[in-house]
Amino acid sequence: MRAPGPRTGAGGRRGYGGGVPVEQVLLAEPRGFCAGVEMAIKALAWMVRAFEPPVYCYHEIVHNRLVVERFRARGVVFVDRIEDVPPGAPLMLSAHGSAPEVVEAAGRAGRYVVDAVCPLVTKVHHEAKVRARKGFTILYVGHDGHDEAVGTLAVAPEAMHLVEHDRDLDAAARAVADPDKVAMLAQTTLAHHEWAGLLDAARARFPALWTASRNDLCFATTNRQSALTEIATRADAVVVIGSANSSNTIALAKVAADAGCPVVLRVDDAAELDLARLGDARVVGVTAGASAPEELVEAVIAKLAPARGVERVRVTDEDEYFPPPRALRELLPALDAVSRFVLGGPPTTGAPPGPFDEDRARDASQVLAELGT
Repeated sequence: MRAPGPRTGAGGRRGYGGGVPVEQVLLAEPRGFCAGVEMAIKALAWMVRAFEPPVYCYHEIVHNRLVVERFRARGVVFVDRIEDVPPGAPLMLSAHGSAPEVVEAAGRAGRYVVDAVCPLVTKVHHEAKVRARKGFTILYVGHDGHDEAVGTLAVAPEAMHLVEHDRDLDAAARAVADPDKVAMLAQTTLAHHEWAGLLDAARARFPALWTASRNDLCFATTNRQSALTEIATRADAVVVIGSANSSNTIALAKVAADAGCPVVLRVDDAAELDLARLGDARVVGVTAGASAPEELVEAVIAKLAPARGVERVRVTDEDEYFPPPRALRELLPALDAVSRFVLGGPPTTGAPPGPFDEDRARDASQVLAELGT
């Protein structure tokens, strides 16, 4: 049950910025970086250390303003066209996945290409290829124009139809040649309610509808939504940290509102947090989208300054680890050997771990913070 806000009377609100002081923060766990984002950020950080600038990245590595600005300050150039990447330049493809023709074009002109696509997105690409080869019409539930949706739809464009709303399902249904050969796939960062409603509607139309045996929705996205639901029912207000172009961040804000939380704020960082908009909230829930670094969470909590501190609300533990992309797995051991040699150590088997031989042990938020120093 939410604590009632105090009366402010004619003197107005009191405490921070004219508002009521926050008594407690409910901090969602898990929150923030997922395994795919961890992999992509660390991979781009390794490239920044391994190559002379500029290092190029096709699209934003992840959808977070701080992350993009931090890498841009270290000489990373983000492009929306492969043609803008010079021959021979180091190039990373973003975590959202790229169209097959983009991947092919990236590898031309002697570029050193690292594809940081999330393995869960790769799984959806594979499902799309297999179903298309088998003659299925594929209904793809996603957000029009999102990088992940654009890349996935390009995998089998003749067989796939984007479904974002109920009306899209009506239009796609008219293109189905065989109602017994219809499949449904999803953008991995969707909120569960975005997927579930359209899935039920599609099954009503096509009883033989094929879906993947393991849900396409990212487990990390689902976990963050579950943790947020837990705190949203107890909080007077919820702050969701993440950028406006982050699909999973926007989904989190909707989850909090649907759970009945009366005040839901989505902010990029602490500077965007207008404390007055919290009104009389005494208990504030805090979470972060899957591409938001922990330093943003810490800054928001510091600004909220809860009198009774922070209660961590954990719904599950995550220990998923995605290793660096294949191109980096082949490069990093050689860089470690060179690094040991330069430092005067043995570059051979049995030597102490080098600076690049730390991927699993390193936290991406820590790596990102170090880039800013």
